[in-house]
Amino acid sequence: MEPGTGTFSEEQFREACAELQRPALAGAAWELLEETQGISVYRLLDQPTGLYEYKFIGTLRAPPDLLVDICMDLGYIRRQIPQVTEAYETECNGETVTYMKMEFPFFVSSRDCVYVKQRRELDFRGRKIQVVLARGTSLPQFPERPGFIRVSQCQVKLAVESAGHNRSKVFIYCFVNPGGWIPSWLINLLVKNGIPGFLADLENACLRYQRRT
Repeated sequence: MEPGTGTFSEEQFREACAELQRPALAGAAWELLEETQGISVYRLLDQPTGLYEYKFIGTLRAPPDLLVDICMDLGYIRRQIPQVTEAYETECNGETVTYMKMEFPFFVSSRDCVYVKQRRELDFRGRKIQVVLARGTSLPQFPERPGFIRVSQCQVKLAVESAGHNRSKVFIYCFVNPGGWIPSWLINLLVKNGIPGFLADLENACLRYQRRT
């Protein structure tokens, strides 16, 4: 969960594929948080921060390519998260780097984030799997801005394969530490309450896109 630079390794992509087929839940205190809309949600406490890492495992009503396309779409992120007021991609040192700015009202400090992401399609044990890896990074081209808390601890893994007509088997791992003074219990509560809406919005975005095409 440390910020870093450099491309993702072949091993990291294959680990995501392996978790899609058999999630790594043994040997650590992963707990089943809830089951909703065909997805089992697990969480693991990160002791230094008091926040949770999350794993989502199950099926969604969308074909794999479309599901990954939408997850990679900054326009979708801006539509779903109104606090995102600026988001763009650029190339730095041969990598696609994303900058995102989030502005909040009242007493919550605004935040920004710089992260790298890569998408690949793998043939893993005879199965076609789409994988997206993303993590926070630090680059001199993106200095910290006055008045914004830089979110440096963030990591996302997504692995998707077909589960039949217009359905996908999915594995998602995510950990985000927004930093600042917000109590960890409040962040954990907001994330827990937001999970069903996140999954429903993702499915609905895929369905709307399919109807337009």
